[in-house]
Amino acid sequence: MGYAKRQREHNNAAGFIMKRWLLVLLLLCFSNQVVEAEQHKNAYATMMYVGTPRDYEFYIAIRVLFKSLALLNVEADLVVIASLDVPLRWIRALEKEDGVKVVRVENMDNPYKHQDNFDKRFKLSLNKLYAWSLVDYDRVVMLDADNLFIQNTDELFQCGQFCAVFINPCVFHTGLFVLQPSTTVFKDMVHELQNGRENPDGADQGFIASYFPDLLDKPLFHPPPNGTKLDGTYRLPLGYQMDASYYYLKLYWSVPCGPNSVITFPGAPWLKPWYWWAWPVLPLGLQWHEKRRQTLGYGTEMAVIFIQSAIYLGIIAMTRLARPSLSKLCYRRSDKSITLVQNILKLVALWSILAAYITPFFIIPPTIHPMLGWPLYFLGSLALCLVAINAFLLPMFPVLMPWFGIIGVLIVMAFPWYSDGVVRALCVFGYAFCAAPVLWTSITRIMAGLQVSLEREGFMPRLGESSPPSWFNKLY
Repeated sequence: MGYAKRQREHNNAAGFIMKRWLLVLLLLCFSNQVVEAEQHKNAYATMMYVGTPRDYEFYIAIRVLFKSLALLNVEADLVVIASLDVPLRWIRALEKEDGVKVVRVENMDNPYKHQDNFDKRFKLSLNKLYAWSLVDYDRVVMLDADNLFIQNTDELFQCGQFCAVFINPCVFHTGLFVLQPSTTVFKDMVHELQNGRENPDGADQGFIASYFPDLLDKPLFHPPPNGTKLDGTYRLPLGYQMDASYYYLKLYWSVPCGPNSVITFPGAPWLKPWYWWAWPVLPLGLQWHEKRRQTLGYGTEMAVIFIQSAIYLGIIAMTRLARPSLSKLCYRRSDKSITLVQNILKLVALWSILAAYITPFFIIPPTIHPMLGWPLYFLGSLALCLVAINAFLLPMFPVLMPWFGIIGVLIVMAFPWYSDGVVRALCVFGYAFCAAPVLWTSITRIMAGLQVSLEREGFMPRLGESSPPSWFNKLY
């Protein structure tokens, strides 16, 4: 009996302890939910759609954008407004690896797609209007993928119903703006689209600018020190959207107004900062890649880099072991036939050299780090140039002169001690001016060397020799 009593007491004690632990766990879960609800009344959002050749590049850019925001400890949700045709593997990566909330939407029809000045790249950019439908949030900072955050900008959530930056003196930029989600405003925007509201460029930029035409006359936003949210519309200081073009003029930032928090990269689409060839043409590209190195990394492209490097090294080794030539070709003695064949072979040789310098650009992963992309480009162009050199028995140095010239211009552009961007541009121009005669001399030497190769005995019968019999007119 004593043993049974002690056993019951032990079981009761154990049950009491389990209940206490369960109560503690429930309280912790509840408190976490409360904290999470308090910390996620606002959101940083961007949009993603497919249908352009650059979809993957923007997917990478969005992941880097949000991972860099997470490193800044922003107190907001990270939201992607993704069209229904975005690949599911991208959605899963955003949700599971990056902690992003994905909102799936149907592509918004663009009624301006038949305008004369319409750019097909922006056919689906009106999906950005879905930001006004995110009514679960008090404020949303809507972003383009080509933003680089330098510091935390959570004070933007204190701004009013609509706030944007004027990069252009007269038209605000929609690469970053603050909005208060509203079903009423969203429905009215859709109604205005259907009624054909005037839109200068047929994209989100022109439509949103026409919807808020009076923003230029609004006061400048200054975040209240007590953390309260403002009402109305405001202009954001330029420091929230520092155009990279300002940096390239002086090679340092000279934006006196605002917190200097965000860099944007408008301009040529083929010079976005995530492309490896954009640096050192645009020096700020390294800052973007440093953000990627710290966040997403380059694991997705490294296998391709290793494979291409191995192929190029194999090509170089083969060209050293075997020197192919066209020495086994014989042609008719007709002067016209010889001239025609020579001209065709000259054209093929020149196109082969040109292809050797162009082909690597199209097969190297475009979003790889410049410090990997440029060495791989030089390795690939060297390998392909050696193929052309050995196939057509060309002089090596003239063929490789553009190779050395490209290295030289990269060194000139990457030189870190220019006083300003104007001096840098003049130095690049001066280098090009001095290199042009050398390049022209190399081309003439290539043509002369090709002519010698075509006329030498081992490549083609000499003009002064008798013609072989007609039955011998064949390849042997």
